[in-house]
Amino acid sequence: MKWSKASKRLTSVLMPILLLLLATGCTEQMVVLNPKGPIADQQLDLIIISLVLCSIVIIPVLILTAVIVWRYRDKKGRKAAYTPHWEHSTKLEAIWWGVPIVVILILAVFTVKGTYALEPSKPLESEQQALTVQVTSLNWKWLFQYPEQGIASVNELKVPAGVPIRFEITADSPMNSFWIPQLGGQMYAMSGMAMTLYLQADEQGKYWGSGANFTGTHFADMYFDVEATSQEEFDEWVNGVKKSSPVLTLEGYKQLVEPATSQVKTYSSFPEGLFEMTVTKYASSHNHGLSWEEAQKFELAERPAGD
Repeated sequence: MKWSKASKRLTSVLMPILLLLLATGCTEQMVVLNPKGPIADQQLDLIIISLVLCSIVIIPVLILTAVIVWRYRDKKGRKAAYTPHWEHSTKLEAIWWGVPIVVILILAVFTVKGTYALEPSKPLESEQQALTVQVTSLNWKWLFQYPEQGIASVNELKVPAGVPIRFEITADSPMNSFWIPQLGGQMYAMSGMAMTLYLQADEQGKYWGSGANFTGTHFADMYFDVEATSQEEFDEWVNGVKKSSPVLTLEGYKQLVEPATSQVKTYSSFPEGLFEMTVTKYASSHNHGLSWEEAQKFELAERPAGD
């Protein structure tokens, strides 16, 4: 079947657009552009502002490129002016240097303001007390500990809607990145460090979370469900986990750390100070010349009563 010239031209225009959509995941739900929390809302504003400002430069350049290619094409009868001695235009120089400089300056102002306003460790303004969730990146799964509730879960995160969540993030595996697109930007999870990230879900619903840093074979399986519920439903879930789920022991955690994928699991309790011991795991073993299990017992013995 022979294609007409019009079909070929249409294909040449649509194919790059289709490839761009496939590359950016636009054939799926564009969760980044559908924010459900105050942090994600402000980040979307920055994305839109940046897109509009960059378009001021990019769109004219693309249009001029097409015009120049068409006007100076190798074809008889074209009406392009012949100016072999032209070499400078103060007006054009002012445009193609001045406009980008102004755009960059405006972008810099919005970026600086956004950087300070969206500082990850900055508590969110709310009448509700923040809920603390300790996040540990493992190969290839996520462990969530609720120190105030005394429970833990694997690959499942439940939070009450309208309540600020204080995430404390670390890794007991290669470096990863904790990301819930509809609630806010990503935060790195690194061994020996505890990063702080405040997020909040404004609406009840289910959201998608994942690891956003390549960590090996089953990197694609490092996703988890985030469910924002009412406070009553959250309390019911906590009570249910306490009544029906097994205990996470140190031996169980040691097995959990082993590289493997995992289904959703819940635990009715976990060793006190487990997150802190994970953060200082390698430092403790080095400083005291002990195995990890021995270092854990050492830290528990040294921990002041009530900590």
